[in-house]
Amino acid sequence: MSETPGQASDVKTPRGGTSRGAELVSERGRTTISPIVVAKIAGMAAREVNGVHAMGAGMSRALGVVRDRLTGSHGVTQGVTVEVGERQAAIDLEVIVEYGVSIPDLAAGIRRNVISAVEGMCGLEVTEVNITVDDLHLPDEESAEHEERRVV
Repeated sequence: MSETPGQASDVKTPRGGTSRGAELVSERGRTTISPIVVAKIAGMAAREVNGVHAMGAGMSRALGVVRDRLTGSHGVTQGVTVEVGERQAAIDLEVIVEYGVSIPDLAAGIRRNVISAVEGMCGLEVTEVNITVDDLHLPDEESAEHEERRVV
């Protein structure tokens, strides 16, 4: 049995997948959306929600800091993984939550914002947004972070 485009073997990811991306076909032509575009939109939309302190697990955040210093860019896709088919996208997010924020309410807000942004900008149906809360940012951690960065 051969698979048709859009089935499991045709799924794209921003890292290491095929470069074809999502295709939107009309009678006047085809629009191809790269998976990295979907990942950037999802990352920006998640970060816009109040209560999200940062994105990504510990190791990916550490690598992101090094990458940011070397390239001068900010890792918008840090903590974001997407699977993109021809008409649908599935998104996985890793977030660090501010202390005191209701995690179920925050997750619902992140899902709403990400789905709205991706569907509105890309025209893809978002089938799921899976959220992993990797850490909790405590208020007193901020002063410790600033002290570690200070050069003596």
